[in-house]
Amino acid sequence: MISTAGPAWRKSRRCEATTCVEVATFGPAVGVRNSTDPDVHLRFSASAWTAFVAGLDHDRAGRTAG
Repeated sequence: MISTAGPAWRKSRRCEATTCVEVATFGPAVGVRNSTDPDVHLRFSASAWTAFVAGLDHDRAGRTAG
């Protein structure tokens, strides 16, 4: 039997009422989409996604309160 189920999209923890970023895995790739337009998404290689997230963590660590 062939599965017709799509990828399991996960919403950001910082999701607002209707504007959310969603992420899913596509084999070795990572998909990113806007929840208000679910038919369109971007795909990144796993290494590109890892570098992107590491950059976000680095940026967040460099910020100071105030």
